[in-house]
Amino acid sequence: MREEFQDQHGETVAILGGGAMGTASAAILVRNPAHRIRLWVRNPTFARHMAKTRQNTRLLPGVRLPKSVHIAANYSSVLASATVVLVCVPVRGIRSATATVRDAIPTDALLVSAVKGIENETLIRPSEMLQELLGDRAVVALGGPCHAEELARGLPTSVVAAADDLRHAERIRNSFSGETFRVYSNGDLKGVEFGGALKNVIAIAAGICDGLQLGDNAKAALITRGLAEMKRFCQVMQTSPDTLFGLAGIGDLVATCGSRHSRNRYVGEQLGQGRSLIEIKDSMNAVAEGVFTAQSVIGIANRHQIDMPIAREVCRVLFEGRSPRNATDELMQRPLRRE
Repeated sequence: MREEFQDQHGETVAILGGGAMGTASAAILVRNPAHRIRLWVRNPTFARHMAKTRQNTRLLPGVRLPKSVHIAANYSSVLASATVVLVCVPVRGIRSATATVRDAIPTDALLVSAVKGIENETLIRPSEMLQELLGDRAVVALGGPCHAEELARGLPTSVVAAADDLRHAERIRNSFSGETFRVYSNGDLKGVEFGGALKNVIAIAAGICDGLQLGDNAKAALITRGLAEMKRFCQVMQTSPDTLFGLAGIGDLVATCGSRHSRNRYVGEQLGQGRSLIEIKDSMNAVAEGVFTAQSVIGIANRHQIDMPIAREVCRVLFEGRSPRNATDELMQRPLRRE
């Protein structure tokens, strides 16, 4: 089937990060023949392996990247003349990765973040981190339900591109959209980033429901009340209320709380089954951002006195030794109130 593209104007897209999302982004964006796609894989040995096999055998086996995708550990060759720099590294890796490649990023390249989380130490969002590290320049954030495993295989996926200047979001919307990848634009950068961070914490709680076998009623209620916490948080942070009712809110929340691909849901499920966080992390090949984000969310909630009982119990299970069963009991026995 022939791909149809909204915008035939080609971009030179430098993708930073050879993980699942970086690989999947290369696989979907290269389908537009007008684009030139380059992928920076920080580990030289793995970069050579990917360049030779055309696969990320560790995280996305079976997904082949065409030879037109340039894969290298040499960031200068990846970033040369880039018009778009797509950041696909975990929150905790942004500072290190950016420090490494900073001088090679073209000054006129548009920065795009596919990172979902909040930094623990500073409590700032990925776009704020990039602006702090690279100067006050435009950043577009991608949000919404976008599991790399499905995106890379060309299954229908819709996301939202958000920027303070809507023109930048519309540029990414038009150039990234294709037959199986639909991008919407949004002017609420802060709301899209907070939505992407908060849903990961609620997904851990949803996974705990699965691990404890609490049933569909409990999980549906958990997701619904989790959305209420997200709404309270975003109201205090002065984001657009409509954002949470879109792809970066409900859309991403539903996918992350229910999907077998969700690393955050998996962490919660394993916790509910009695495994320790250390055991779970040691068994995973990729990062579950919600583990770190839970601490950041509670840090912001404490600062602004935001009522977030589910997120708080998740944090206690993760870092304070509370059992998932006791956390559930605590939530069920809270004082009764209006919805």
